[in-house]
Amino acid sequence: MKTETSAPAAETAATSPGSAMAAARAKRRLEPRSMIRPAVIAALLACVLLFVPSIFSLYYVDAWTQVAIYSIVTLGLGLLVGRVGMVSLGQGAVLAMGAWVSARLLFATGLPFPVVLLAGGLITMVLGTLVGLPALRMSGLYLALITLMLAGAITVVLQNINFPNGGHGFTGYNASTVHIPPIRRPAIAATDPAFFRYSVVVAILMFLLVLVHLRGRPGRAWAAIRQSEAASLAGGINTTLFKLWAFALASFITGIAGGLVAGSFRYLNSLTFSTADSITLLAVVLMGGAYSMTGAIVAAFLLKFLQALLNDWGVSPDWLTILFGIGVLQVLTTAPRGIVEQMPKDLARLGRLIRGRFGHPATTQESAE
Repeated sequence: MKTETSAPAAETAATSPGSAMAAARAKRRLEPRSMIRPAVIAALLACVLLFVPSIFSLYYVDAWTQVAIYSIVTLGLGLLVGRVGMVSLGQGAVLAMGAWVSARLLFATGLPFPVVLLAGGLITMVLGTLVGLPALRMSGLYLALITLMLAGAITVVLQNINFPNGGHGFTGYNASTVHIPPIRRPAIAATDPAFFRYSVVVAILMFLLVLVHLRGRPGRAWAAIRQSEAASLAGGINTTLFKLWAFALASFITGIAGGLVAGSFRYLNSLTFSTADSITLLAVVLMGGAYSMTGAIVAAFLLKFLQALLNDWGVSPDWLTILFGIGVLQVLTTAPRGIVEQMPKDLARLGRLIRGRFGHPATTQESAE
């Protein structure tokens, strides 16, 4: 007897492996368990936006604002170091360029603050990419040295032309100004608590922008380049293009952070940014976790909130230099993926140790009964 194949069975048999994998991924995305992590993150962000300004004093609200802003900076540096394998020591100078450009636009134009942020990010992206061009064919120690020298050069230039303070001309600086006007903030974020919320929202958008890149073709190319640039070239990946892409993206989001720094500080000078800041940024990124986006938040917390705590306690923040030095040494020797991945393992190991110490006698007694 001859049996006929049903239409659904025929369609199932004709389904390609790629379609089956795509369907499986879509099914996993719709599973309730896969929605737990985004829901928890959304709930935490809502709590931060609602309760931090009401719980903490204005001093610590400003500290949390700096954490939100510098998490964008550490995110950009973590993208270069952890995702592409390019050790850059010039991110502090890129932040200074973004702050300078945004401050100049805020003084010279009446453009809305979000437009200034976007324009400052784009201009900084162009400048940062041009600065990074000489370093594209370098790696390791040579790349770190050339970016450090470029950062030093940019810092010297900014110290000589000074930061805008409402003056005329290209630089917008006037040394004879008696009353220096503050850099304006957006109308919806004129107060410190409102500017904190504004900075957190901008940081979320920058994290989403980087996440889209990491989930797409650039992320796969960067992962291949980090593993082996020679193998990537052999596989047909345009390594120069994607390394330049990484520099451009990191410079763009750091330029956005520079605009937020300008709005947060209200007054900028050459002492606000130094070449040593780039070295400290790299240290905290390695400590927090360069391979994880959560590590960028941990790094910003170490950099800015600990500094605020020490200032509040009357302790010199210079002690952080020693702490970060010890932290980098510990990360390089025992926890190469940073605090964000090592701490859960250490806590789990500690929990097992406690259960082994205190839970074993009870278990033995129960089994005897």
